[in-house]
Amino acid sequence: MKFGVLGAAGIARKAFLPAVESSEHEVRAIASRSEDRAADVAEEYSIHEHYGGYEDLLEDADVDAVYVPLPNALHAEWTKRAADAGLDVLCEKPLASDAPEAREVVDHCEDRGVTLMEAFMYRYHPRTERAIELAREELEDVRSVDAAFKFPLFDRPDDVRLSRDLAGGSLMDVGCYAVSAARQFLGEPNRAYAYSHDSRDADVDTELSGILQYNDGTSARIASGFDTETVQFYRVEAANGWLEVRTAFDAPTDEPLELEYLIDGERDVETFDPVDQFRLEVDHFAECVESGTTPRTDGEESIANMAVIDTLRESAALGLPVSNEFAERDAPSMDEITGQDPSSSDDE
Repeated sequence: MKFGVLGAAGIARKAFLPAVESSEHEVRAIASRSEDRAADVAEEYSIHEHYGGYEDLLEDADVDAVYVPLPNALHAEWTKRAADAGLDVLCEKPLASDAPEAREVVDHCEDRGVTLMEAFMYRYHPRTERAIELAREELEDVRSVDAAFKFPLFDRPDDVRLSRDLAGGSLMDVGCYAVSAARQFLGEPNRAYAYSHDSRDADVDTELSGILQYNDGTSARIASGFDTETVQFYRVEAANGWLEVRTAFDAPTDEPLELEYLIDGERDVETFDPVDQFRLEVDHFAECVESGTTPRTDGEESIANMAVIDTLRESAALGLPVSNEFAERDAPSMDEITGQDPSSSDDE
């Protein structure tokens, strides 16, 4: 697959471009608002074409698909414009600024007949797949999930993550991972109660804590932030045990990782060899495009995750619990959320 990249963001340079470089695919073109910047990145990564505008790449580049690592508020616009050009889209999380906009993007891509996938790379790590498998098959009566992603964001006045106009804030930037993790194990919450704080006077949340509540009495606690040392984990508690994952989302590519659990009184630690989860994400996207199958992190999954984020933001703004209307109206089943085939058996 030949990719075009819309933007020279840090995640593109540090993660996506190296991932594609190590795969059977290639980045054919890159665009930036600054042609000089696009030229510098193109030279560093031996990219054939570079452009001083995103539209120029969509119109002129010899590419099959685009990767969109732009600021959050621009994801929807440029995903739809890429779809208009007939290009399949791998868009960085979150897909849109809110759930209604995510629905617009998904419908637009479906109408244009292109594949859309949200780049939640942690979902493609074998450890994540194993944790979901354990929770589905061996943990009984999962009752709660704790998930958090925080890191120290140093003050930079022009940082897009501190811009309300660009849909910044810790919940949108890293809290979306915690929300996603909770949903993998519990499904769609019926309501949320959240508190947020803006320590930078930036008009976005720099810290957010929330409770996701379910009608069956289960719950999840999620947290995100820019003001503390790095923490990223999720822990699942069930009637017959628990599982826990550290360095859960931004996993290193050169270190083995562990999954710890206790089930029916037996404690174990599984170790996973180093992998590049971005590379696995890229391969999955390309395979889905080639085969015409639905990606694991497809548009419907994006809408569901954004609905919970919207509910948390509304609750934090009001200081009151808020119902997640999506859970009552459009929620997918747990099989759809995790990408598991309910017809499969352990004997296959």
